[in-house]
Amino acid sequence: MTLQQKIMNSFIGKVVRKDLAFLVKGGLPVPTFVLEYLLGQYCASDDEEAIRMGLEKVKEVIQNNYVHRADAEAVKGKIHDLGKYRIIDKVNVILNEKLDEYQASFANLGLTGVPVSSQYVKENPKLLSGNGVWCIVTIGYISGEDIRVRWDIQMLKPIQISNIDIHDYIEQRQYFTTDEWIDFLIHTVGLNPDTLNRREKFITLSRLLPFVENNFNFMELGPKGTGKSHIFQEMSPYGVLVSGGDVTSARLFVKMSGNREILGLVGYWDLVAWDEFEQQKGRNVDAVLIDTMQNYLANKSFNRGKATHEASASMVFVGNTKHTVPYMLKSSHLFESIPTSFIKGAFLDRIHLYNPGWEVRMLKKESFSKGYGLITDYIAAVLHELRNKDLTSLLQSYAKFDSSLSERDHLAIRKTFSGMVKLLYPDGNMTQEEAFEIIDFAAECRKRVKDQLYIIDETFKAEPAIFKYVNLKNGQEIFIETLERINNSECCQNIPVKDNDEENIEKQDNCEEKSKKQRIHKLMEKRLSFRLGQTGVSYKSLFAEYLNDAKTIIIEDPFIRTFWQLKNLTEFISMLTETRPVEGLKIHLQTWEEEEKVPALIDDLEDIKDDLTNIGIDFTYEFRDFHDRCIKTDTGWIITLGRGLDIFEPYNKFSLGALQQGKRKCKEFTVVYSKDSKIV
Repeated sequence: MTLQQKIMNSFIGKVVRKDLAFLVKGGLPVPTFVLEYLLGQYCASDDEEAIRMGLEKVKEVIQNNYVHRADAEAVKGKIHDLGKYRIIDKVNVILNEKLDEYQASFANLGLTGVPVSSQYVKENPKLLSGNGVWCIVTIGYISGEDIRVRWDIQMLKPIQISNIDIHDYIEQRQYFTTDEWIDFLIHTVGLNPDTLNRREKFITLSRLLPFVENNFNFMELGPKGTGKSHIFQEMSPYGVLVSGGDVTSARLFVKMSGNREILGLVGYWDLVAWDEFEQQKGRNVDAVLIDTMQNYLANKSFNRGKATHEASASMVFVGNTKHTVPYMLKSSHLFESIPTSFIKGAFLDRIHLYNPGWEVRMLKKESFSKGYGLITDYIAAVLHELRNKDLTSLLQSYAKFDSSLSERDHLAIRKTFSGMVKLLYPDGNMTQEEAFEIIDFAAECRKRVKDQLYIIDETFKAEPAIFKYVNLKNGQEIFIETLERINNSECCQNIPVKDNDEENIEKQDNCEEKSKKQRIHKLMEKRLSFRLGQTGVSYKSLFAEYLNDAKTIIIEDPFIRTFWQLKNLTEFISMLTETRPVEGLKIHLQTWEEEEKVPALIDDLEDIKDDLTNIGIDFTYEFRDFHDRCIKTDTGWIITLGRGLDIFEPYNKFSLGALQQGKRKCKEFTVVYSKDSKIV
């Protein structure tokens, strides 16, 4: 059964084909969750004819009921002529104290001061948030004399699911593998999982953490066009996206109206996302806002007026970077593009997760999903419900982090771990390997914050944190490093470590570690592990020195079959020609292929053989059925390869990576170097 079939079977009536919203939306400024609310009613099917008819119905509803600002007067005329009319518009409500009534205003229709029943406000308090709520509204017109307000709200329904069965959602998790569930969630947020590797999927899904965790402080900075703000703008009626330059303390926390304190955005929404959170010339940030923000991020409360208020809204900051990651690591810091007023340790230390937006590819046409995912409104309601669960204590049964980490470090890692478990394993069923995958990701995202604090605020250097933990399942000590420091070890600024801990100094300082390795000429038995997305790796760096004296090299890899796998083989041999004499060298390949495809593979291998004969390499091959992959030499070295020669992620044929292996991103893999004791 395919993933799409599983999705339809498990969530029938709750899914929609994700490209349909784009087909309907056109240039309309309507959030995706509004369109998918309608699509879920008319297009929740895999029958093409039903989808076609449903699309026509949705288009009809949008055409007839969605209010375009340019057509506002015409819509008012319809309400007048027909007596009542149903519209789709963004509604905001205020309390008029003089008249002692709630009054609604309509963003596109342009009406203000329309009385609205207090019952609607009690059922939907977000109407009072000041940011508006998309609603389906039936408006009537009252004729006659001496009528104060002629507009009458007869029905008001916010566009959001009123209730869900969270237990049913959790129960369906058992029918999906972890890879399938992750891809399902990627489809749900509107992206194509086939264009992302596993790390990129984790980075993308981490954007959902503020929806699923209370008081989660999230920051993502990266290049333009990578979809940083898309999820926060389109994903949920429980979150609000605001322009970072337009946020005030009154709007965000509490507005004083005489003696009354009117709660701001944090009191009504699950998350408040600051878009374009970056430096803007000529615009200063209110100092009161920063102080209030710092207190809220740390304590979930804030003081305005005479009272102390508490809220559970997560805070999200997304913005664009000005420079490349290597430049920032060498010359400044990873927070350089945010407003200067916020670049201080007291504020940044409260960030739980810094998402590496520069690792996400720029969105293109093929980046978007054309498959089925959960209706945005449904998954939003699920995430809202899951906020009631707290899984932070679960971490202590898996890992014990070093005591040098501050309580804020521990809290950040626990909250990220809790949120990712709720997203990926809502039923709680995960393997130890899956749990530690999340732990490593959570710790890395917090370490990214801490590394920059040492550069920004000198006081943090006094108590450096060593990001390591003990795996409580096997007793192994694990050190955490950010991928950008691994990939740019030559240029990154040093971070402080404990002076009396030489082992930590060696493990934390990649630059020093690399220089030490360069001074070691004796070949050693060892094991190397490489992370998904790591760069700077090549066949030369992995194999050259171990193959330099060999006269016979045996390559055992059952997966030298396809064009790319044969290309890997020729690149490996090309590396040998560039690093050592090859006259008289014997290379023997052992591989495997399905019987009907063997003749075509033989043709390709014979072409390689003929070409190598011209430069003095004796290339031979044989076919046998096996699984393990390694390289053996007549000098006794056995290099065991977790992935064989297939260690690189797919790359653009016109990219620098096509010419330079060190520019390519790696898959996750291990290499073990061992010496056969029988060969002297």
